[in-house]
Amino acid sequence: MVMSSTISLPLSSSSTISLLGFSTTSLPCLNTHHHFQRRRLWTKPRKTQLRVSSPDNLTADEVASPPPPKILVAATDVVRNFYEGINRRDLASVEDLIAEKCVYEDLIFPGPFVGRQEILDFFNKFIDSISVDLQFVIDDISTEDSSAVGVTWHLEWKGRPFPFSKGCSFYRLEVVHGNRQIIYGRDSVEPAIKPGETALAAIGAVTWLLQQFPQLADRL
Repeated sequence: MVMSSTISLPLSSSSTISLLGFSTTSLPCLNTHHHFQRRRLWTKPRKTQLRVSSPDNLTADEVASPPPPKILVAATDVVRNFYEGINRRDLASVEDLIAEKCVYEDLIFPGPFVGRQEILDFFNKFIDSISVDLQFVIDDISTEDSSAVGVTWHLEWKGRPFPFSKGCSFYRLEVVHGNRQIIYGRDSVEPAIKPGETALAAIGAVTWLLQQFPQLADRL
């Protein structure tokens, strides 16, 4: 004997469905609170917006300011610092004031000193041979030119003028790698022996010889 049965699934509170023609007692309708809802596991990603500003739209605070220009030391101050460094016996401070290929002439020597290191070696011997009480004193210095400076000076011993120590110097300067440096210098120092008019006579005799024998000029 075949039993007739039905299986009812709730579609709403008043409807059933029969499966395979079998009939049975209708199941009670499920309340909506008993329904299982699929949990939403995937969420839509958020959109990230990047703001790109063109240079024309940047504010004054956003635009990077260029570095301030380097202030060059005045030519006069470079020369003053040179003498002050020699007076302090501080050749380290003098080194950066002299260009690498500087030429320095001291007219009591037969030839010039060429190059920074040779000039520093000369001044090192100079300060080693004199007392710290002997100091350069600037009498006058030119201030108008940014590339050439003239100086008159003398030496003092404990604040008193030193004999036969007057001199005048000329310096030419250039900006090298952003720094104003001495590229040429010449010192002319008061001679210990002053020939006076005898010097004029000697100069006159030499010029007469050159006039009489022009070929001698090639030996000068």
